[in-house]
Amino acid sequence: MNLRPSPTPISRSGGCTLTGALSVTTQVRGAASIIHGPKGCAHHNFSLFHATLPDNDQAVLPDLVSSALGECDIIFGGEDALTRTIRSVCSRDVSTVFVLSTCIVATIGDDVEAVCGRDWPVPVIPVPTAGFFGGTFQDGVNNALIALADAGAPAPTRPCVNIIGEKNLEYEVDENYTEVVRLLTLLGLPVGIRFVRHLSPDDMPALGAAQVSILRDPSLVPVGDHLRERFGTPYIPSFPTGLSDTLAFIRSVAAACRIDPKRALEIEQALQAEILADFADIGDTEGVFCGPVMDTGSSRAAREAADALHIRVSSNREAHPLPVHPVVGTSGVRRMLHRWRRAIHA
Repeated sequence: MNLRPSPTPISRSGGCTLTGALSVTTQVRGAASIIHGPKGCAHHNFSLFHATLPDNDQAVLPDLVSSALGECDIIFGGEDALTRTIRSVCSRDVSTVFVLSTCIVATIGDDVEAVCGRDWPVPVIPVPTAGFFGGTFQDGVNNALIALADAGAPAPTRPCVNIIGEKNLEYEVDENYTEVVRLLTLLGLPVGIRFVRHLSPDDMPALGAAQVSILRDPSLVPVGDHLRERFGTPYIPSFPTGLSDTLAFIRSVAAACRIDPKRALEIEQALQAEILADFADIGDTEGVFCGPVMDTGSSRAAREAADALHIRVSSNREAHPLPVHPVVGTSGVRRMLHRWRRAIHA
């Protein structure tokens, strides 16, 4: 169980559209991501990934390449520089090449799609990531997922579930995935692919074969809509947050896959009761919610857990601090309660 303290996760989902897209494309095995723009854009993002990936137990740095536009390219156009860069990257042993545009490229009007659409020896996929019109980190994530989905093809449906849009820079990304897998196992459902985390291009045919897609959170609804339109795959709009939401999640997945959820619900309800009993020692106390996050889902999960343990939540800053963290499923609630116990008994 990972109980290490985590800085605010919001710091890892901020930044520009380019960074959001790179958090997706750098998770495709054997792929290279070309940042079409000045060297500074590539340097900034390489430094970010160099600092954050080891925290998630990833020692291999992403394959980032810059087209290194200079003043003359910006004045006369950067398509020749992009062509040279793609040719150089394709000469290496790569499975896929992603080309991510930058604000300066959109400003000068390079036709990135036309360059990518030429006859290359490996797939070259353009991802629109110029965020100067107001694009966000999440827009970059969505754009990259949609661009990669367009490279997939419909396939016969089989009994599996695809996980869509995991937050690859999230501190507990694999713990959250493990919790969702545990819940799916209660229903007898395997995971098809993680779209996109540690994804092999050879796994792409499974994208259109799932019975249902499970989105990491509602910000990915545009991706869910795109997958439904392209492959006919229904989706669940979010990982579960909190105790009651976990039970609702089981019901929703079961309904989408036409599975009887009764046994799965009984097992999960028993686990939740056991966990609450284990933390009875912190019941009947007074506490105050505090960061690192106070988003609606996490706050709702925290309030539900506090009510179940008869913890009086107040605004008294002298009360025991109850840190609110992003919560996924019953296991996420258990990790949060461990933090509460440490704070109360400190």
